[in-house]
Amino acid sequence: MMPGNADKYWWTMFAGGLLPLLALGFDIANHRLGGNPIQAVHIFLGDWALRFVCLGLAITPLQTISKWRGLAAYRQLLGLYAWFYATLHLLAYLAADFALQWGMIGIDILQSPYIWLGLSAYAILLAMGLTSSKWAQKRLGKNWKKLHRLIYLAALAAIVHYLWQLKGNLAEPMLYALVIAILLGFRVLVWLKNRRFNRLMIPVGKRNTLE
Repeated sequence: MMPGNADKYWWTMFAGGLLPLLALGFDIANHRLGGNPIQAVHIFLGDWALRFVCLGLAITPLQTISKWRGLAAYRQLLGLYAWFYATLHLLAYLAADFALQWGMIGIDILQSPYIWLGLSAYAILLAMGLTSSKWAQKRLGKNWKKLHRLIYLAALAAIVHYLWQLKGNLAEPMLYALVIAILLGFRVLVWLKNRRFNRLMIPVGKRNTLE
């Protein structure tokens, strides 16, 4: 989705999505990443990937509550930023940790089961990013929505990936887990409400026979 020039809010959000990357560059340039800068870069990029996933998933509840349908125009941008930061997170692992030494990377993946969860989450984000265009939506038809509903599975895999590798304070990944649970719970409640409403409705043909 590419907006017209008049859509200043889209461009504001586009520019805002790059601010975390600029902040990271500033911290790197000024040696503000602490004693383990590589780990700090990993966590920073992974955090922002998860944050954009959460923001994207919050669009539907916010639309439902506010009745502002215009919010849907920003869902794709937020999803693409989630993919973007997840890609940088993956590249940091490949290049910063192992300098693209594929043999060592293969050994590490085999010895670290939590990496499989991260790769699974990234594969879903990659598939969603590559099919985010209107052309892909038309080609996939109903399967497009099925594919993009896997975002909850990607979020769950990413959170477990985060928890599994982290030592010490688990507050932040648990906060993400709580946010995802609330957003998923909202969708489930709306689905149950709509299902109950549809069951209570009497088809027009039957209503006429009753009258």
